Amino acid sequence: MESPRIIDARGLLCPLPVLRLRKVLATLAPGAEVVLEATDGASWIDVPHFCTQAGHRLIEATDEGGVLRYRVRRGA
Repeated sequence: MESPRIIDARGLLCPLPVLRLRKVLATLAPGAEVVLEATDGASWIDVPHFCTQAGHRLIEATDEGGVLRYRVRRGA
């Protein structure tokens, strides 16, 4: 399996982390994974909501010292 692509959205405010995530996912094949790194607390709500609405799967969400990391698998 290929390593997930990393999206660095640290320092960006809502809605930019989700917009970057959406843009990258649109270029990938279904089943591909990405890791989004963000520091905006609103992403904790925005990313899961986006994944549900867009048909992607949020595999993992962690808070590592203020850096929020989301592992997302692209849906069909």
